Amino acid sequence: MSQSKVNRRSFFKLATAVGAGAIVNHPQSILAAAPQDQKPAKPATNIADALKYPRNERSLPGKYPGKVVKVVNKASVVDNQPQEDVANEMIKKAMLQLTNEEDIDKAWQRFVSDDEIIGLKVNPVAGKLLSTSHAVVQSIVKQLESAGIPRKNIVIWDRRLMQLHETGFTEENYPGITITGTEQQDAEGGFYDKDGKLYGEKMIDKEWFYYADVEGEYDEYTIPYMVNGGKHSYFTKICTQQVDKIINVPILKNAGPTVTLCLKNLAYGSISNTGRLHKQLWSDTCAEVCAFPPIRDKVVLNIIDGLKGCFNGGPAANPQFICNYYTIMAGTDPVAIDRIGHDIIVKKRIAEGIQEKDDPKRLKFMEMAEELQLGAADINKIILEEV
Repeated sequence: MSQSKVNRRSFFKLATAVGAGAIVNHPQSILAAAPQDQKPAKPATNIADALKYPRNERSLPGKYPGKVVKVVNKASVVDNQPQEDVANEMIKKAMLQLTNEEDIDKAWQRFVSDDEIIGLKVNPVAGKLLSTSHAVVQSIVKQLESAGIPRKNIVIWDRRLMQLHETGFTEENYPGITITGTEQQDAEGGFYDKDGKLYGEKMIDKEWFYYADVEGEYDEYTIPYMVNGGKHSYFTKICTQQVDKIINVPILKNAGPTVTLCLKNLAYGSISNTGRLHKQLWSDTCAEVCAFPPIRDKVVLNIIDGLKGCFNGGPAANPQFICNYYTIMAGTDPVAIDRIGHDIIVKKRIAEGIQEKDDPKRLKFMEMAEELQLGAADINKIILEEV
């Protein structure tokens, strides 16, 4: 059976289970199933190509390898709404603790400068129920401005522009800031230009790609969200051409009995043709895509929106599994943050009776990332500083 038929069947099955309104126009949340146990004979990938590029002083895990700062404040969510003033203070505390600076502007200036284009990689895939919160993003924008970064140098981006707009990332809410995505629609909701080409095709960089020996086959409904089929997943030009540095701003969510956080937000949000990669190569994709220079050498900071999150049903949003973690985390090491986030998710899942104990196999993608020198997956190598 073709991948397209499986996707369409899954779409309607999930629509029946949770309500179509929660997932319409969110095919990634359907495709992004929990990581599967890896089979011995996995499809080959071009990870060797990524390793040919020499590392530099900006390469992951960045300035503070293995260090994770966690700030918790139960006043950060009131009546189910994240509070911007509290989030702003939490982010300041996290940044000062991470950098050991006393001045917040100097803390930010360790990572960015006013002559650079800074991309904020948010996550709106679960819709309004569980998007990266505006409380967190507005706070980051204000602190960047205070540190001397003009609004015209800030780009808020994700894979799908329409999902950004649906969740409030618009020019009206963020005046002077560029809002963009790889997959796009026109004002009439069409995916194709007057020449019959997908708008998304103009946004992918054919010189940078993740190859995996798995064929992507999609129907008419799915292809606009994948951009291309075949065995190549192309990096978005947002990463390769438009931004100089990336600040990763994911949400504290689960993917089955593990976490979908820094690595997943970057990897699956930065390339096309991802539907084919979930079943056999979920772990590989999370780790290996982040080892390519457009990610490895541009991501300078991760700020985790854990004010609200979920512990089951992720990366989509099921209201019964959404909870308040009241947490902000910060660090340059995405692997270390994912490891700490994993523990938070698993602890909650055990408390809710969803699973009895942690499954070490679910750390596989972090261990692969550690082998690629992207950060620390070993909990004994991680320094967690709680504020």
